[in-house]
Amino acid sequence: MIGDVHGDIDQLFTLIGRLPTLTSEDRLVFLGDYVDRGPSSAEVVEYVRKVLPDETPAEVIALRGNHEDAWLRVRERGFPEFIMPRSNGALETMRSYRGEPPPGEDDPPRADEFEDLFGGVFFPPEHLEWFAQLPHWYEDEHAIYVHAGLPQLDGAFVHPRDVAKKDVLLWLRTASFFTDYRGKRVVVGHTTTDCLPQELSAYTPADPMDLWAGEAVTAIDTGCGKGGFLTALELPALRVYESR
Repeated sequence: MIGDVHGDIDQLFTLIGRLPTLTSEDRLVFLGDYVDRGPSSAEVVEYVRKVLPDETPAEVIALRGNHEDAWLRVRERGFPEFIMPRSNGALETMRSYRGEPPPGEDDPPRADEFEDLFGGVFFPPEHLEWFAQLPHWYEDEHAIYVHAGLPQLDGAFVHPRDVAKKDVLLWLRTASFFTDYRGKRVVVGHTTTDCLPQELSAYTPADPMDLWAGEAVTAIDTGCGKGGFLTALELPALRVYESR
């Protein structure tokens, strides 16, 4: 599994180069959030969508993240509350797709950029089509994989197949999922690991930026694209790979 890339192609290349040799029996599961914040969103999407599946014998499974979901909403009906604040990284994505240098961290859009930014019109159709077909979850013999987590219904956590409104799997951020969920292992991104209770992590709790390993939940968003690094987890061996 590979965590949230957030437009940082260099970290992705570094991490891929540190993985063991992959075969046709292996799977690479991306947990979503390929775009925004980092300087190379267009390159990341093209690499995961088209280049990597042609380069590796492994099966590549790319899940939808809330940032891909957000851009689909932008195109379908508008989503201004996602485009702003600047910390969501939408401007970085537009500059990447237009082949322009990335903005400074606090730089506002130029006057001539607002309309296209809030409309998301810079995405090529094939990338939007790819966003739209990305699955919300995946499961194999080792774990359940989902971008954000599992919701609760009547006090019980719900398997992704039984969630009526699948978008919740991409957006929720509830402390109880990380502290109270028990069952088959679930691997997630979305919530950066430094925001999780380190005293509950069985993996290097002294380093809050590292992978977070709870009793039944493993979180691998280690801040790539926003000052952190990219993490991969190998199952069932429980080996961890990092781009830092």
